[in-house]
Amino acid sequence: QVQLVESGGGLVQAGGSLRLSCAASGRTFSSYVMGWFRQPPGKEREFVATISRPSVGMYYADSVKGRFTCSRDNAKNTVYLQMNSLKPEDTAVYYCAAGRMVGSRYPHEYSYWGQGTQVTVSS
Repeated sequence: QVQLVESGGGLVQAGGSLRLSCAASGRTFSSYVMGWFRQPPGKEREFVATISRPSVGMYYADSVKGRFTCSRDNAKNTVYLQMNSLKPEDTAVYYCAAGRMVGSRYPHEYSYWGQGTQVTVSS
């Protein structure tokens, strides 16, 4: 069982940056693939990024590639999403998730989810 708690969301102007954190409970954090998803208002949940091991197995959605960076610190049981050059279309509730499939972009392949954190980018 893994419990996930996101933090770091907020309101930022276009072009700004935010860093989201996702703290995980449990001693098996390092064995999980971690993913970030987002759900814009009125839309379905969509893939943002995933990471398997530190600095290995990182994949990004085309819409965020070059702007967002996913990292993890297994000693702190935490995964991060550094978001730079934010755009209004990045506005969404951001979720972290834990699963077993390396490189997965599909929500149904992640077993555990956080409650989400709101990111709002103003133009």
